[in-house]
Amino acid sequence: MRYHEPLFRPPSEADSFILQATLGCSWNACTYCGMYRNKCYQVRPTEEVLSDIAEAAAQMAPDVRHVFVADGDPLAMSLDQWEPILAALQAAFPRLRRVSTYATARNLLEKLPAELKRLREMGLSLLYIGPESGDDLTLQRIAKGANAADHVEAARKAKEAGMEQSLMFLLGAGGRERSEEHARASGRLATAMDPRFLSTLTLTVVPGTPIFHLANQGRFELPDVYGLLTELRWFMEEAHPSAAIFRSNHASNYLPIGGRLPRDREAILATIDQALAGEVRLRPEWRRGL
Repeated sequence: MRYHEPLFRPPSEADSFILQATLGCSWNACTYCGMYRNKCYQVRPTEEVLSDIAEAAAQMAPDVRHVFVADGDPLAMSLDQWEPILAALQAAFPRLRRVSTYATARNLLEKLPAELKRLREMGLSLLYIGPESGDDLTLQRIAKGANAADHVEAARKAKEAGMEQSLMFLLGAGGRERSEEHARASGRLATAMDPRFLSTLTLTVVPGTPIFHLANQGRFELPDVYGLLTELRWFMEEAHPSAAIFRSNHASNYLPIGGRLPRDREAILATIDQALAGEVRLRPEWRRGL
């Protein structure tokens, strides 16, 4: 397979076949993100992508059950570009159970309901969406390109098409200034979008990003560890999805926890309280990463 580095995937796709259908991110303006800043967005030629699928099938067809389509937001591709890829995946991997990809509220809103339903019929079943915050001012400051209402509408369209969502929110994205507003609004947005999977990550100020330059100028300050744990508690107080698997076990987080919501809500809150009281061992700095 021809991979154009760097290549990223969600932690839950560790055992998936990664198919790189696009390079970079069609938005690529988020102030905190350094993932695709060295790439110009482009859709790879279909024949190259189909060749990669054929090569993977020759090597591991019986073993592939999950496929993750990279890079940043391949949902931006047109239906004409998606259809041959999804058809080839179904033909190549007889035990295929799930095809997933990153998506943004922007490219979900740009798709017609009939287009989303067609993608679902052809096998695209899970979308990883990173609202990062539910606070409109924070969303504006991090240049997400969509507000909270946009994300709610995008989630509605995905659900109507039969697609599941895995949502990601960023602890610390509002800085110290909007810490509580950001955390609580994020929990409320998680409730409104009502995903199947829900996770929190912790903002890392990456050198070379706009938010890094703001931090150096004293215009952005990340909450300390206690503040980040408090944000996690505020988020959990407000997040009431109907039935979601929750995880905060990403490498960026100080407190790796998880469970099912609403079933494990009280246990999760109790663990956070223990961490705030210094009774739970946190992940050391040397073990944290992107």
